[in-house]
Amino acid sequence: MSIALIVTLALIGALLLYGVLIYNNLVSLKHGVSKAWANIDVLLKQRHDELPKLVETCRQYMKFEQETLERVMRARNQVQAAREAHDLRDLGQAEGQLRLGLGSLFAVAEAYPELKANETFQHLQARISGLESSIADRREFYNEAVNANNVRIEQFPDVIIARLFAFKPFELLEFADEEKADVDLRALFGQH
Repeated sequence: MSIALIVTLALIGALLLYGVLIYNNLVSLKHGVSKAWANIDVLLKQRHDELPKLVETCRQYMKFEQETLERVMRARNQVQAAREAHDLRDLGQAEGQLRLGLGSLFAVAEAYPELKANETFQHLQARISGLESSIADRREFYNEAVNANNVRIEQFPDVIIARLFAFKPFELLEFADEEKADVDLRALFGQH
């Protein structure tokens, strides 16, 4: 064999090896996004299961606050529908509505000392607040995984392998503008 042929085969082998490394890295990033989403999904399901218990506990004390309770349940159902449809845009908007509803619910609960003293309410409030914090943390990890994936599939030379094997970008999980805005405490407590 000639030296030119050996060099050519070595270059082809190195390029193939490099292509395999890029492919494997892209697969790892794609599965990282799936794993990050699964972590959020578990927390959303847990919160979904806890909210009816909280609303029922509140309903026993908050006879005149049905609109607040219904708003929380409507938002809960919207979150569930968006989660099941894997629609991140609708999920972000529904999450914003749910968080606003929960904020209103917890603020209104301040006016009901018996409810605030109820052990079940305290447990559920702490549980849901903990889940909210965990969801926010996991959302950050998810968005980091999505960003890492989306950047890599656009960078050269990774873009060649990404297009060749149909790697697609993922959508960031962003919540509605209402959630990002400052909370109006006067509105929550009914003061104008």
